[in-house]
Amino acid sequence: MASVAEVKAAIDTALEHVREGQDVVTAAGEKLNEAQGALSIALDGSGHEAVLACHAALAQASLELEECLAATAAAVEQAEQYVATL
Repeated sequence: MASVAEVKAAIDTALEHVREGQDVVTAAGEKLNEAQGALSIALDGSGHEAVLACHAALAQASLELEECLAATAAAVEQAEQYVATL
């Protein structure tokens, strides 16, 4: 059985991986926002169905990234609360 210190160290390592993942998700969200802006400029005024679908898909992707960040933040919080009880 692992010692308390080993468990804490393993959780800290896992949380560092989560935070690194959060950084990547945040960067992906920023790139999606840039893509949406570029599309808006390039396709200004277009009401074509494909353009509207593209904007909707990018908006959905951005929302899902935000949900991912919220879920991982909740996981980090729960893990930190658990570590505090050890």
